[in-house]
Parts: sequence; C-alpha cells; structure tokens
Amino acid sequence: MDRDDFESKEPIINEKLVHVNRVAKVVKGGRTFSFSALVVAGDGNGRVGIGLGKAREVALAIQKAGQVARKNMVDVPIKGNTIMCEMTAKYGAGKVMLKPAAPGTGVIAGGGIRAVVESAGIKDILTKSLGSDNPLNVVKATMAAIDKISQLKQAQEARKSA
Repeated sequence: MDRDDFESKEPIINEKLVHVNRVAKVVKGGRTFSFSALVVAGDGNGRVGIGLGKAREVALAIQKAGQVARKNMVDVPIKGNTIMCEMTAKYGAGKVMLKPAAPGTGVIAGGGIRAVVESAGIKDILTKSLGSDNPLNVVKATMAAIDKISQLKQAQEARKSA
C-alpha cells in the first residue's frame, strides 16, 4: 500500500480573483502604494467564502485574501442545480437579487455575483445587481442573500422535525 491510500481526500477549492484595488497613502517622502484584493473561494459543491487581503504587493494581497476566503467558507443550500427560493439582500449601498432558474438556463450574473455563484456550484440562476457597483459591497450582499436562504432552510427543517 502507498502512503497516498491513507491520506484523506480533501475537496479541491478554487479561488477566483474578483477585484484588486491600488491604494495610495501620501507621506512626507511622496506616495506609498499598497494593494487590496478581493477573492472568492469555493469547492463547486455547496461551499463558498470571500476574503479581503491587503499588502504592499499584489501577489501577497491575493494570497492573504485566499487564506481568509478559505477560512470563512459557508454552506450554500442548493436544490438541484439552483437555489431554493428568490432572495434579495443588501450590504451597504450594494443590493442583489437572486432568483432560481429552470434547468439549462445557466448562470445569468455579472462580476462579483458570478464569482460567488459559480464557486458555490450553482449551475442555473438569475441575478440582478441593484444599487452600488462596488465589487466588495456586491459580493458581501450576495453572501448575505445566501446566508438568508440557509437560515430559511434551517427554519423549514426545524418546522418539519417539530
């Protein structure tokens, strides 16, 4: 037997870079630049997380964001290839609407919403970004909508068992 037979099979987690922001701080000697990166991580099978990393170099910021995203992963309730119900959520000025779609529709989403939905493993969904187009607020609003759906599913399961 090989050593590989005894190792646990961990799910492969994919990371998607959503946005990199260059920030300048004005100091006595001029400008000091740093970067913030927004990353979405998911296993494509009902788990997704977001992370924000900040560093002096782009690569380090992306790496930090990936670590934070892996740490903050949550379960997404998926019914078939879509979500179980329509949901609207807001974070800051960013507002998103997620709607279940018929099989074969595909992912109708843009920018940050697409990254979150695809990383979660949802294949058919209709989405709309309302309000702000700030990537961080849009992604956090999408995660808030997913959280609302999972709370709704937990409430339904609690009713069934009672």
